[in-house]
Amino acid sequence: MRTDSSPGTLPAREHLPAGDAGTPVLDVVIPVYNEEKDLQPCVLRLHEHLKRTFPYAFRITIADNASTDTTPLVSQRLEAEIPEVKAFRLEQKGRGRALRTVWSASDAPILAYMDVDLSTDLNALLPLVAPLISGHSDLAIGSRLARSSRVVRGPKREFISRAYNLILRGSLQARFSDAQCGFKAIRRDVAQVLLPLVEDTGWFFDTEMLVIAERAGLRIHEVPVDWVDDPDSTVHIVKTATEDLKGVWRVGKALASGSLPLDRITRPFGDDPRDREIQDVPKGLARQLVGFCVVGGLSTLFYLVLYSAFRQFGGSQIANALALLVSAVANTAANRRLTFGVRGRGGAVRHQAQGLVVFGIGLALTSGSLAALNAASSDPAHSTELAVLIAANLAATVLRFLLFRAWVFPDRDDDQPGSTVVAAHTPSSPTYPTQQPYPPLPQRPSAHQYATAPQSPYETTEFRAGEAAEHRSWRDATVQLQPVRPTDTDPRNS
Repeated sequence: MRTDSSPGTLPAREHLPAGDAGTPVLDVVIPVYNEEKDLQPCVLRLHEHLKRTFPYAFRITIADNASTDTTPLVSQRLEAEIPEVKAFRLEQKGRGRALRTVWSASDAPILAYMDVDLSTDLNALLPLVAPLISGHSDLAIGSRLARSSRVVRGPKREFISRAYNLILRGSLQARFSDAQCGFKAIRRDVAQVLLPLVEDTGWFFDTEMLVIAERAGLRIHEVPVDWVDDPDSTVHIVKTATEDLKGVWRVGKALASGSLPLDRITRPFGDDPRDREIQDVPKGLARQLVGFCVVGGLSTLFYLVLYSAFRQFGGSQIANALALLVSAVANTAANRRLTFGVRGRGGAVRHQAQGLVVFGIGLALTSGSLAALNAASSDPAHSTELAVLIAANLAATVLRFLLFRAWVFPDRDDDQPGSTVVAAHTPSSPTYPTQQPYPPLPQRPSAHQYATAPQSPYETTEFRAGEAAEHRSWRDATVQLQPVRPTDTDPRNS
């Protein structure tokens, strides 16, 4: 997985104000590969819908990724005929590569994309981007699996889609409902920070971006959509599913090993209610209690298993001491990482030493309970011993949490030297300059404004009908984009 530094931290969410400016508010990208038949009807229909319903200026960008048919010529013709349409040409295949390249070059504050078949009803487009314009959300996705969605497709695709999302929920703990619906939007400031962390350049691009965004604490808005399956879809289901499963394994491995620098974008906003100081309520107490209870329950089961095993070879006191020692070391390590959020090896030996002191207190409680039981009964039953130990461990657990919180893993100020506790909203990487707020949202310009407006920074050369074929090839007539990273190549492509 990529571990390169993100471009910067995200500013606080703000509603983009309405006003007059030369930059479109929305840039809708249509990634295409050999879509000479469907491209023109798609663009015309989308353009007509946006002209009629979208209240701000917009742009439609055709991202042609290495088409070998006449798709580039169709793109040029549409660009020449419609002022709001622009064409991009990439010489490498990959839907994810096309989206990342165009989104990285776009100057619009809201970036979206949709499939060329327009299976999703366009009436969901404005509800998709509205939460991003208002600043409420960071990403927005269309969902075919929401309860209020209306979907028409065959049982095979329905089964594959639901099975894939179950895999994501089970393996990557994803909470969004539909990863592969070709209908998504993202704020440009979020994209600039998020896209460098996304490695895939194909169909898994969507899933990887959403998983990273969700793990980083970004807000994802879901919109139920009306969706009709395209019977002429050229997606290879088996190949795509295989690549997706490989991507799930790669991302899951990166999340488990901690190689994804999520701390650089986690909790990035200036006004997060969870960061506010609330009087008389210890910060993080509820989360720590839940984590400690989970770790404590597992440690108790581990302890009982060890005690039962050691009891076969020795007395109750020896079995209790050994079982408590082993489980205490594991309990301290688990609470250090999961409950109190301590990263790295710094202070690990000291924490274990302090944990052993806490262990000694627990040993005194449990050993004293066993001694009292043996004094009361010369030959107590094994079940009675276990019941007494459980009660003693409950008392020791409460005391252990208090000692852990107040002594072993106390709250430290962020500026304290040597502190290893990761506090909320404290990225481990250097602080980058925050982006300037967006200019006022532009209204849709008139035809006269389009004629006099300055050219887009990545606008392609316009040609009249037949001029491109007469004077130069279509390869020379389109923009040649450089990858976002020079090493951004796909080994599957020739």
